[in-house]
Amino acid sequence: MSETEPLASVQTPADPSRRRLLGAATGVVGAVGVGAATWPFLATLRPSDKAKVIGAPVEVYIGSLEPGQMTRVQWRGQTIGIMRRTETMLAQLPAMTDRLRDPGSETVSQQPAYAQNEYRSIRPDILVLNVHCTHLGCIPRVIPEVGAQPFDDDWKGGFFCPCHRSMFDLAGRVYNGVPAVLNLLVPPYSFADDEHVVIGIDPEGAV
Repeated sequence: MSETEPLASVQTPADPSRRRLLGAATGVVGAVGVGAATWPFLATLRPSDKAKVIGAPVEVYIGSLEPGQMTRVQWRGQTIGIMRRTETMLAQLPAMTDRLRDPGSETVSQQPAYAQNEYRSIRPDILVLNVHCTHLGCIPRVIPEVGAQPFDDDWKGGFFCPCHRSMFDLAGRVYNGVPAVLNLLVPPYSFADDEHVVIGIDPEGAV
């Protein structure tokens, strides 16, 4: 054999039908792979059951709530406190004016118009508040008793945040000279009847 004679190929000539079959199979596998990768992404576009519930109104039974007692519920990832205030608690509120930064609730973003009053509530006895401190979002302690406290010698009852010593009265109004500068937020709410509060829905006709 001449050194310059080309060697015969040992590769089998490609079968066109086999090539088409392999191409089709590869396309199917690729499509399945893309579909599998896309499915988790598409799933995130649909709201989960939990996400649907988080924004839904919450109805709370308050028929068994004792005077001076507070119950807590979760709404939109926030802790909402509902307190039944006593006549004594309500009588303390006007006396707090000189110690408060915003006694008239003039910062309108902190409560609906129907709660922009001295009680910061629809009904004087039932207080509904987002109980996250307006400084850094901690949840203050509820100390309803009147009397000297380590943090205040003339305590009239209210909310005390031990993280940075912010204080709020029993209407959620912030004291002067503390880190928090805003009153506690009053969420939208209404009464379904005398024994049920609905968090997340304004009263009928409210603007």
